[in-house]
Amino acid sequence: MAGIPEAIAAAKRAAGYQAADMVEDGMVIGLGTGSTVFHMIERLSGRVRDGLSVAGVPTSYQTAMRAREYGIPLTTLDDNPVLDLAIDGADQIDPQLRMIKGRGAAHTREKCVAAAAFRFIVVVDEAKMVSRLSGVVPVETIPFATMTVMAQLRGLGCRPFIREAVKKDGPVITDNGNFIVDCHFEEIPDPAALEAAIAMIPGVVESGIFSRFTGNTTVIVGCEKKCTVLTSADVVP
Repeated sequence: MAGIPEAIAAAKRAAGYQAADMVEDGMVIGLGTGSTVFHMIERLSGRVRDGLSVAGVPTSYQTAMRAREYGIPLTTLDDNPVLDLAIDGADQIDPQLRMIKGRGAAHTREKCVAAAAFRFIVVVDEAKMVSRLSGVVPVETIPFATMTVMAQLRGLGCRPFIREAVKKDGPVITDNGNFIVDCHFEEIPDPAALEAAIAMIPGVVESGIFSRFTGNTTVIVGCEKKCTVLTSADVVP
């Protein structure tokens, strides 16, 4: 029996591969950021080598570099403001398909790409499925206003911390040149209301709460033997 790390890796691979197999010839797609999406890129590259015509809009420098390495043609939202679908991961997903993203500090671009897509495909392992969203919500802020933003975030009931870089002194700098404030919430009873409240704070670029895409979201939950596919039709009102 596979150990836990191996089982999680297998689940991520299964979900990523299934998402890659949903891409059709001629599509322009959003390419998310993260370990599960990496498996999707791996599988998609094989289909491209076999003749699939596709172009991807990357949500981070990391994804752009991986896609180029694997031979996936890239484009931009400037050239393709409407996408056939976007494929991404998530940190948490609740039963209504609302989610928290941003562990990789790419959630602003991920949200832009998701908003441009007709379909939003989210690939995760079973551990990412939760009964209620809680914990850390990443918030991208412009450096000039970060301290005032943090003061107002405290008023929303969280404990905010500037995310510190690893192998580099100082804060994490996003692909947009901004800071990430990680906001710890004990519970999030109304994700949509919290997303709207955070967005109203001057100096906030975007939060990692994704509550507005549930109508066109498909979630692929990977496991070792078989993936589970959830759509808005599976959501209990």
